[in-house]
Amino acid sequence: MILLEKITMVEFQNYLLQTKTIIFPFGTIEEHGKHLPLYTDSLIIQEVLYQVAKKKKFFLAPIIPYGVCTTTKEHLGTISIRPETLRQLSYDLVTESYKKGLRNIFLISGHGGGLHMSALKETAEQIIDKFEDIKIAVFSPYDILSKELSSIVQTTNDSHAGELETSIVLFLTPELVKGRSEEEYPKIPKPFIVKDKVKYWPGGVWGDPTKASEKKGELAIKLISDKIISLIDEMEKTSF
Repeated sequence: MILLEKITMVEFQNYLLQTKTIIFPFGTIEEHGKHLPLYTDSLIIQEVLYQVAKKKKFFLAPIIPYGVCTTTKEHLGTISIRPETLRQLSYDLVTESYKKGLRNIFLISGHGGGLHMSALKETAEQIIDKFEDIKIAVFSPYDILSKELSSIVQTTNDSHAGELETSIVLFLTPELVKGRSEEEYPKIPKPFIVKDKVKYWPGGVWGDPTKASEKKGELAIKLISDKIISLIDEMEKTSF
């Protein structure tokens, strides 16, 4: 396992002869109902990538634990950043990695918010035009595996702090699950943009956490891990 923060510059040079792939994980500090920790998005993607790093050789960067939160921005505990902050940060991280010899770049987010993902994708679009020999992938597992992950849970339209995320945290760190929040869904009147989102979504849960189980979490983690491994293989073997 090549943890970027734990190796020396000599080790970095040696590992660079073995792999030119680096993964930057992105998370949030964001409310996840009354039962899950604020670190949920970060926790899940970090733990998944630790498992992947045991099977594949790549540089794993430390988690970036802050992201762009929109619907949950006014909820207690959420610490959001602006899209332009995320764009600038991710741009610097990728360009600096390129300067050090890395060529296969993954920006993988445990948070699937629309503005958050758009900011990361905008960065990738800028950089792919700047360097000829760089390859970049940007995704949230919840987007690319939506059908497969939905088949694991019972709740229709399950999402934030619901059955799936609760199941995953139950599997990874059951001691961090503090009971269960009630089933809830946001009632924000679309297509309007409202300032007081808490008014329409007081509990901050999108789904039914009471249906969660460790087994469902285990299945979800395997799906996500296997998919990431296959994407690393594809990037390293393919010229796009």
